[in-house]
Amino acid sequence: MRSYDFSQVDVFAPGPLTGNPVAVVHDAEGLDDAEMAAFARWTNLSETTFLLPPRDPAADYRLRIFTPGGELPFAGHPTLGSAHAWLALGGAVAGDALVQECGIGNVTLRRTGDRLAFQAPDFLREGPVEDRDRARAIASLGLPEEAAVDAWWLDNGPGWLGLRLRSADDVLAIRPDPALMGDLKIGVIGPHAPGGPADFEVRAFASSIGVDEDPVTGSLNAGFARWLIRSGVAPASYVARQGTALGRDGRVHIDTDADGEQWVGGECRTLISGSLAL
Repeated sequence: MRSYDFSQVDVFAPGPLTGNPVAVVHDAEGLDDAEMAAFARWTNLSETTFLLPPRDPAADYRLRIFTPGGELPFAGHPTLGSAHAWLALGGAVAGDALVQECGIGNVTLRRTGDRLAFQAPDFLREGPVEDRDRARAIASLGLPEEAAVDAWWLDNGPGWLGLRLRSADDVLAIRPDPALMGDLKIGVIGPHAPGGPADFEVRAFASSIGVDEDPVTGSLNAGFARWLIRSGVAPASYVARQGTALGRDGRVHIDTDADGEQWVGGECRTLISGSLAL
């Protein structure tokens, strides 16, 4: 029997049970691809991760990220949750920054107060969404055509199609139809009125990889931040709420540094610690 340290971390969580959990397997050498995929299906969380020694000497650790439907080259809440778990079990770095090696390359993280944040990665694909995909995305969400202000490809690994809606109320009114979505992974964002619970409301749908709706999504929020801040739609720093429709209350904190790079952060809490026996 093989045993591995295990953590389950609540990410983007202002309080316990409010964010998005990620299952983290520590020192996962010895698990093959099929075992990693099987365990991710078994946890049935939006993501399960496996911490491994880095291949790049510039990185502190290597991370593999699985959904119930397969492996991703990058995802945001697993990046934060896995870094939190790695540090909690004795991972050490010089200073406040650490480097994660993953499918898209190296991702830099930093600690600011009680939050961890990652630097939003570059897009693998960006630009206007084709009319056919835009129409299918809007129809799959049960929205009228005029509800969408704009659409943009936000592919930083998972392949998000981003829709900007008129308001947070429009975001919360969505009634998704996974069958119409097909292989599209759709993220939506809309502004709250001044004085609301956050600056923006976000939802994410990725049925094609086994996640009908994700509670809180770091990669999508990173894509929205790069798109909306750099196009002048959003301020340099803001807070997004996500998970409301699922009974969660996640908060994603976006900040822009002096070099114009966006950072995506939130609180992380280890709620379960133990061991995985296979």
